[in-house]
Order: sequence, then structure tokens, then C-alpha cells
Amino acid sequence: MSPILKLNQHNEKKEREFELRYLLSLSTRQRFEMMFQKSKETRELLEKHGHRKPFEIIKRK
Repeated sequence: MSPILKLNQHNEKKEREFELRYLLSLSTRQRFEMMFQKSKETRELLEKHGHRKPFEIIKRK
């Protein structure tokens, strides 16, 4: 489970530091797996809301 940042007031600097510390705590493999998972989620959401896959170029013989 990911750590949770609790702030009394909005503070972008602390948010960035928190995010960087979290990402640095992950291995390279974990970061790539997270990136691939988020890409998959984004693609599924786009398709669910009516955005089709990009067209493909078909080579003719």
C-alpha cells in the first residue's frame, strides 16, 4: 500500500518531495510496471468513453 501525505494546507513543494521520495523507494521494475498499468488503465478509459484505437497503416502488396 502506498504511503499517504496529510497536510493542513496546500503545499506543492512538500507534495513534490513526497512523490519523489515514494518513486525513489521503488525499484526500476516496479516503476515500469506502474507505468504500464497506468497506460493500460488510460487506454481502457478512452475506449470505454468512445475513443477508438488509433488507425493502423495497412501496407498493400
